[in-house]
Amino acid sequence: MTSESSTMLKHGAWGAVLGAVFVMIVGFNWGGWLTESTAKEKTEEAVIASKAAICVAQFMKSPTNKEELKVFEGTESWRRGDFIEKGGWDKMPGEETARSYVSSACVEGIEALLSK
Repeated sequence: MTSESSTMLKHGAWGAVLGAVFVMIVGFNWGGWLTESTAKEKTEEAVIASKAAICVAQFMKSPTNKEELKVFEGTESWRRGDFIEKGGWDKMPGEETARSYVSSACVEGIEALLSK
């Protein structure tokens, strides 16, 4: 192999490496690519958001909604999750027990509705 050939091969290899790095930077920052852990995190966030929306809907459609809203507003903020759990609004259809993260997200959803 001539000196010229090895130089061209070296430049070609560096070009391929730098090109791959550039493509990864663009892909992950602007192309919408995700790592597995980020995809799992986003999936979990979406599940929590949908369960919170169901919880808020169950709370708002309660036959005693007006009274429950007054009690909710009168409850200290750090105890509102317990209030939601006791009311059973955080229990998803088809589930035996409620998840604590659902009541917390539900509280945030109800508070957001009340602030409007």
